[in-house]
Amino acid sequence: MQISDLEIFRELEPRLLVALNALVPRTATAGTVLFRPGDLPVGYLVVLSGRIAVYLSGKSGREMLLYEVLDGETCIQTTLCLLGDKSYTGEAVAMTETSYVVIPKTAFGEMMDSSPPFRSVIFRAFGNRLQDVVAVLEKVAFVRLDTRLASEILRRAGTDGAASATHQELATAVGTAREVVSRRLEMLQRSGFVRLDRGLITITDRAGLIRTSKDE
Repeated sequence: MQISDLEIFRELEPRLLVALNALVPRTATAGTVLFRPGDLPVGYLVVLSGRIAVYLSGKSGREMLLYEVLDGETCIQTTLCLLGDKSYTGEAVAMTETSYVVIPKTAFGEMMDSSPPFRSVIFRAFGNRLQDVVAVLEKVAFVRLDTRLASEILRRAGTDGAASATHQELATAVGTAREVVSRRLEMLQRSGFVRLDRGLITITDRAGLIRTSKDE
């Protein structure tokens, strides 16, 4: 896949598409850390295929999932750092084998200066990603933890009702501590909504869990 195959870049001038297609894709295996807090961005990251998760870490060491970057998407952290000449405050980890390209910082600046369509693409992608981050913050601030946890289990569960996730992974996804998630999962199990096994949560009462996932 080339960068010109992505929907968000198809409106660009031919000269820019030629330059972008000349960029050599990079590959990251699952678990690879692409940037950490304090790193300076070397360029603008665009995912061609795969999935990258971006986390914020507190002084206590607790993590919160801010957003995921999927096929054809970009990273708001990278955009912020490039436009503001700042270092990263989050950490990005490849969750699957991921193919991506990096538009070098100098080339990114030149394209921003010379191409209105390119600027439009960047700011539109920035706006879309910012909505995702605001949605996460709204959930953490205003949605009950039980609701967030039930929704995350339903999101992860396959057609067989099984969700492969550790308590720590769920805690990171919903923005709380592992110990808190463990207690809430035990409550869901006592209510008959789920069955807990090591690294696996099986939904035993989907209707009940769906009711719990509604913020009422």
